[in-house]
Amino acid sequence: MVNPATHKDRVAVVTGGGQGFGRAIATDLAARGADIVIIDLNAAPETVAEVEALGRRAVSLTADVSDPEAVAEAGKRALEEFDAVDILINNAGSFPFRDFFDLDFAGWKKSLAVNLDSQFLTAMTFAPGMRDRGWGRIVNIASNSLGLAVPSLSHYMAAKGGVVGFTRGLATDLAAYGITVNAVSPTASGTPGGKASFPDGVLENVASMQAIKRGGEATDIVGTVSFLSSEDCGFVTGQTIVADGGLVRL
Repeated sequence: MVNPATHKDRVAVVTGGGQGFGRAIATDLAARGADIVIIDLNAAPETVAEVEALGRRAVSLTADVSDPEAVAEAGKRALEEFDAVDILINNAGSFPFRDFFDLDFAGWKKSLAVNLDSQFLTAMTFAPGMRDRGWGRIVNIASNSLGLAVPSLSHYMAAKGGVVGFTRGLATDLAAYGITVNAVSPTASGTPGGKASFPDGVLENVASMQAIKRGGEATDIVGTVSFLSSEDCGFVTGQTIVADGGLVRL
């Protein structure tokens, strides 16, 4: 059962909150008492409606999180709606398979921009306010692919490896200000993005190799994210938790 007090009156920014992991995270945090700012390429009326049905406020902002100016503008608009942002969930990303010999520099740079640069930009936007208030939680979504031999993902794994490194470094830089920074690595899951990205049979094959032999769903990481974004996480920072049904063991 969800505890409606763990995030009471906190404000959480969730990037990529229009569907999949982001939507599940946003509604879970709302159920725990948080108001939600969704930043996505597209408007997210369904997520807003779910959050409001739980009795919390929500705003949907459209922005490309790999664009510095767009992120800065979204940050400005978020602070116009709410006085402060306490929690940042860096969920937005892309998952394109591309054979290395078909990968050009533009595709490489785009993968890093969407999956890694975006997390730097949002942290730069919202961490100063957390520092000034002496409390904050940043949770970055990484990937369990870093522990697997998956072909055609060199660009994606480079970016997600950067997420883990960024998480560790940022945790050190922000610890003195009461801000924790952690990461969560999900598995290949039956989200809209996952279903669109993976060839037929891949999700079933992944599930068969997990200790917990069922397909991953968006809701499977919300408990880990809620812990890492709560008061309970005050002495946990710089960590990457793999929430993938026991596929990768670190």
